[in-house]
Amino acid sequence: MRRTPLYEAHLKLKAKMVPFAGWEMPVYYSSIMAEHKAVRISAGIFDIGHMGAVKVSGHNALQYLQKVLSNDVSKLEVGSSQYSIILNESGGVIDDIFIYRLSDHYMLILNASNTKKDIEWLKNNLSDDVEIKDLKREMTLLALQGPKSQQILQKICDADLNTLGHHKIISSRISRLPSLISRTGYTGEDGFEIFFDHSKAENIWNKLIELGAAPCGLGARDTLRIEAGMPLYGHEYNEGITPLETGFSFAVKLDKGDFIGRDSLAVHKKEGFSKRLVGIKLKEIGVPRQGHKIFKDGKIIGYITSGTMSPTLKVPIGMGYVRTEYSDVGSAFDVEIRGRHIKAEVVKLPFYKRLT
Repeated sequence: MRRTPLYEAHLKLKAKMVPFAGWEMPVYYSSIMAEHKAVRISAGIFDIGHMGAVKVSGHNALQYLQKVLSNDVSKLEVGSSQYSIILNESGGVIDDIFIYRLSDHYMLILNASNTKKDIEWLKNNLSDDVEIKDLKREMTLLALQGPKSQQILQKICDADLNTLGHHKIISSRISRLPSLISRTGYTGEDGFEIFFDHSKAENIWNKLIELGAAPCGLGARDTLRIEAGMPLYGHEYNEGITPLETGFSFAVKLDKGDFIGRDSLAVHKKEGFSKRLVGIKLKEIGVPRQGHKIFKDGKIIGYITSGTMSPTLKVPIGMGYVRTEYSDVGSAFDVEIRGRHIKAEVVKLPFYKRLT
């Protein structure tokens, strides 16, 4: 198991540590429920040092990224970020990523479980005059999320965070340490992701906790992202699923020119597809979990990809794939949980959306 620079800090806080994507990571400190609530009403801080980070530079960096990513990278201005997808030739998802455009290069943030695979794939498709550098040896990442996250971070940040828009990234100093700060996250709340030298991780982590951020683990990160209707690789995404089926076609620009997987997706779009990702709410007691089958009139029509008892909404919710004819909001069916068929219906995603 690999360890982030904050491993000892987690032990000091008596975190429950678990293996995740080859890393020893905290699943919770106090409880998943308490940490989830902290992010929704105040602020929580997450160690995301297990995520991959790659620098792409060189004269042909833009053309290269246009070839290997689904979104239109040419639309990115310096200081902006974009959600995008790495596809295989069949249009299946190798990974979903965030890309940031900085002054002289691009930075890609990769899922921890896919980092090695992604980097190998990016290098195998490398173009002339393009350099790829793994940033993990020199940089770590934190996520500060919640309605009070700006108030907390501003106390130790040189930049005026009021001027930092959603999906924007700036260079600043946090406790006098050079850092990159982006207004992005994976919780459905306002918040920031912070990139800085890994040797200073514990210093900034402790400072943000002292200022009121609650340490949060993978458990709350998962329940928060499910409420926000955000996909997770290995659940909603894999190499046999296309972003058209997940409903994330906004990240696929078929008209930008050729890219890996484009032709397959164009055919897929024209011919239609048999399944769609939907939000699901149970109408009876039970908790949907990955792999639970979905039935209609005694026949299997789909499966659950993620689910939880929503800490915010107090109802059992989940995401899953169902046959297209059953994907409209209000469609009714059953989810099989421990041999029982539980009534459920399709609801609009996201389950939770912040008011401001």
